[in-house]
Amino acid sequence: MLALPDIRLATPSDAPGIARMSRDNIEHGLPWSWTAARVLQAIRDASTNVAVAVPRQRLQAFGIMQYADDDAHLALLAVQPLMRHQGLGRELLAWLEHSARVAGIRRIRLEARADNRHAITFYERQGYTRVGLAAGYYEGIVDAVKLRKMLT
Repeated sequence: MLALPDIRLATPSDAPGIARMSRDNIEHGLPWSWTAARVLQAIRDASTNVAVAVPRQRLQAFGIMQYADDDAHLALLAVQPLMRHQGLGRELLAWLEHSARVAGIRRIRLEARADNRHAITFYERQGYTRVGLAAGYYEGIVDAVKLRKMLT
């Protein structure tokens, strides 16, 4: 288990690293959609939180959460492979959920690749519930499991 990581809002200089992590850890086998330019746009968007975990001053995890009314969508969450199973993803998700609560969000929804059982199990352990399956959600290639968590 790591000591509490440094979790903060992303800055424009984080965009290239976040984009690389997305490509390597989430979008593998799919066309690359979360480019540095798109991540930078999310960082600058007032209705989006882009958070990074930087233990030892190195980008090791990130999350992108988009807000609308009392609903939030966790667009992406990734942890570098060598940093997994140490609590970093759980801490980052808790940080994002706390930020959502402060913003008046009542529920968070997300999609996870149906072929990523580790991610689905991770979210279920954090209190998310499966609410459906979206066939071909990712570029018509990979199905997605839809999950949701009600915040209290």
